[in-house]
Amino acid sequence: MKWRQTNRLILLLLPACAFLLLAGGSLMLAFMESGRGENGFTWTYYSALFERRELIDSLLYSILITLSSTLVSLIAGWLIVRTFYQLIDGNGKWMVWIPMLFPHFVWGYFVLLLLGQSGLISTFFVQAGLLEDRTLFPILVQDQAGVGIFITYVWKEIPFVILMLLPVYLQLPKQYKEVNAVLGGSGADWFKTIEWPWIKPVMFETALIISAFVFTAYEVPGLLGVSYPQMTPVLAYEWFYSASQDERAMAFALLMFVALIFGTIALAGFALMNKRRMLLSKSSHRY
Repeated sequence: MKWRQTNRLILLLLPACAFLLLAGGSLMLAFMESGRGENGFTWTYYSALFERRELIDSLLYSILITLSSTLVSLIAGWLIVRTFYQLIDGNGKWMVWIPMLFPHFVWGYFVLLLLGQSGLISTFFVQAGLLEDRTLFPILVQDQAGVGIFITYVWKEIPFVILMLLPVYLQLPKQYKEVNAVLGGSGADWFKTIEWPWIKPVMFETALIISAFVFTAYEVPGLLGVSYPQMTPVLAYEWFYSASQDERAMAFALLMFVALIFGTIALAGFALMNKRRMLLSKSSHRY
């Protein structure tokens, strides 16, 4: 028992160290595979990445879906929390978080059954006499614009945004609102000086988590996407399982490139936000 108390900090850090070793080892192996050549390591596959037209189209397609679904999820989730956070904190919390109970693949399959041309909504419209044929129903899934992918991610990530922002709004010191009113501040002043500084770090972390997941997840674009253009993880998956050894190395190079971009953004963002988060935490303890 005494040894356990003395080394408590080491025991608590063991899971984190194990995770870092696993993630670091995986990245190292992927990096070695991305440059494996006949005469040792080579950067050829990295330079060859951007000579592939399908990769340029895939990156643009992925960035469009990632930014749009992340932005809409953040705004919708923020508006819901800002308007109803006192109600959500009560019995309504479980209703908002129902989509979080299902994996993304299950939710994507649900969207396919609901919004497909042979889905439940088109069938209802035909039986109700609103459509002559189900083929007249707009193509909302497995379409080139990625509407089905966008709907799936927005529907799935809004509860996550609520989960992240709800504690922030519940911890906002009520005295600040009284101070703002006494000083004659408007709603815009309240948002600019009090609300936004409190939610900005969490908004950034939430946006980073959602965008990293949407940009790198395979299952939803694999189910609801089309053969061209493809999102980046689907393209990397096809390269990895292709017969060409060069394309397999390029799949690793693509994954390393994506990991480098998101890792750099995360480190820079956390470095900027941590100081502000600590100041806000200290200020909240005074009340």
